[in-house]
Amino acid sequence: MRTFWGLMRAYWFSDRWKEAWTLTLVIALLTALSSKAGVWFAMASGELVNSIAFFHDAANTNPLQSLLTNAGILMLLVVLKDAGFTGVRNLVSATLHRKWRGWLNSQFNQALLDGNHTHFHAQHGSAAGGIVAPDNIDQRIQESIKDMTGGAIGLAMGVLGVATSLYFVGENLIGASVEVKGLEFLGSYGSAVLAFLAVATYVPLNTWIAVKLGGLLERLNIRMQQAEGSYRGELTTFLRRSFHVAASHGEDVQMAMHDRLYVDIDKTWGRLNVVNTSYMSFELIYNFIGARIVAYGPGLVPFIHNGFDLKGYITGSEMVAQLISQCSWFIHVMPAIATLRANSQRVTELANAIENVQHPQEFYRQTGRSDFSFATQNPVFGLTIQKLELAHQGEDATPFLSAANLRFRRGEWTFLKGESGCGKTSLIKAINGLWPYGRGTIVFPEGVTSFYAAQEVKLQQVSLKQLVCLPGSESDHGDMQVAAALHKAGLGEFIEHLAEESREGKIWDQVLSGGQKQKLVVARIILQQPGLLFLDEATGALDPEGKIAFHEAIKANCPDVTVISVMHEAVPPRSLSGEEFYHSVVSITDGVATKKPLVPTLPRELTTILAQPRPTEDKWLRFSRRLKQK
Repeated sequence: MRTFWGLMRAYWFSDRWKEAWTLTLVIALLTALSSKAGVWFAMASGELVNSIAFFHDAANTNPLQSLLTNAGILMLLVVLKDAGFTGVRNLVSATLHRKWRGWLNSQFNQALLDGNHTHFHAQHGSAAGGIVAPDNIDQRIQESIKDMTGGAIGLAMGVLGVATSLYFVGENLIGASVEVKGLEFLGSYGSAVLAFLAVATYVPLNTWIAVKLGGLLERLNIRMQQAEGSYRGELTTFLRRSFHVAASHGEDVQMAMHDRLYVDIDKTWGRLNVVNTSYMSFELIYNFIGARIVAYGPGLVPFIHNGFDLKGYITGSEMVAQLISQCSWFIHVMPAIATLRANSQRVTELANAIENVQHPQEFYRQTGRSDFSFATQNPVFGLTIQKLELAHQGEDATPFLSAANLRFRRGEWTFLKGESGCGKTSLIKAINGLWPYGRGTIVFPEGVTSFYAAQEVKLQQVSLKQLVCLPGSESDHGDMQVAAALHKAGLGEFIEHLAEESREGKIWDQVLSGGQKQKLVVARIILQQPGLLFLDEATGALDPEGKIAFHEAIKANCPDVTVISVMHEAVPPRSLSGEEFYHSVVSITDGVATKKPLVPTLPRELTTILAQPRPTEDKWLRFSRRLKQK
């Protein structure tokens, strides 16, 4: 689906080809019947005009009956053509549109949400590197796919209508053709040749004009989609940070941003309106000349020389008008063609972006150095990092963090510390394959699952049970298991709401506070029982007691887990009894990460005693007794 035609035919050659081709054949049949009905309509129009023209003719014994009969037949044909063939075709084509769009939507969602994290990598293109990340992916998947599929079906039906009309109308024009004075060498095909010549001259010339205007419309449509997508994206981002804007009284700055983005929409819209108005005027004039002059011109010469009677002249002219209308279909839908091309370009760009990142390291090597190697080893040896260097985009970018050799044993808890911006989070991302540039070898313990807990927790709009069961499915765990995990994490008050997607009209992302969301992560950890746990400031929203409870819940329920944790604190938290949670510390200084055992610190009670001017003897005795008990 990386090209226009590849995108157009993919559904018809997919596993749902029977569905696609059945609907297509039904539409083709109804289109042919509609075109045939158009010929019947032209003939009935000729009969009606003829009955009107000869209403007072002495030879017409039943003029009123003839008039009413012909009018009734014409009305029945209109109903048959428009409400029958055309109406049913519209229903079938709308069904095809729905099915095709649904299939394409599922294909893009599966491609973006694969195990390769394609949705993440696809957004890391760089204009400087010549690889531009697709903007407004949501708009491309929804609006562009919907408009593209609908436009393509409409265009295909129009092409088929042109072909069937040419066949049926052309057959009747040739059958009713007569000799034309001055063109005797054409024999009885004279009037048909004149009709085809008029259509062949008038339609292509104006189609060329329409194509030029259509190209301008296509460019403006693409620009309009980009401008509106940017504005919508900023509105979405603003609503997510609404509290921060209110707290900082940043409404004026936000309004200025909206105004600046809307200027692009307004200017593009103004140009688009001018071109659309010009095209509408061109189309109206074209339709009038085609239906009233060009269509009636070819048959006028044989009619003047008595080659046609009035009925034959009207019938032939109506057929030529229909032929012009059908062959002018490209002119009528040129704005739709322009929109189709714009939408298809947006969709194929996304398809190309998805395809480009199927091998992330090869993708990132186009804009920088990306030579990470991932392997596995016996779980006894834990997690190993060798010759790791992290950098930013650019072939000559200097590494901002390096680690010669880091080893994390099974069950070991490691505290990661360093100044802000030194690369603590980047190191965790690199271990998990989510940092694009640099090099090094990361060796995971074989068969061990990992869990990455980030500082900011965003909850999807699903049931509470599903939120706890992530990244698995809610069918993977029973209600009792999930309830127990919530209780151990300190969220026992929500157990009775496991099956609910919202509470009091609010989704869980709005119901839970920042600290409660981080407790929810603890429930996930307890339920999933990972062997490797990465905590990236995962306790930032908790108070000191909450942080201790966070660690104690993991310590008590995941005894063999290897933990690598980033926190803002200068020293890691300890249990209420004074025991250390962490065994080692990785310090990042001057861009170098080094690991060493955590130096035990004095117990808090001893620190308090020593800080007093005159520690009493009974306090020393009580403290010494507790140490012996331990």
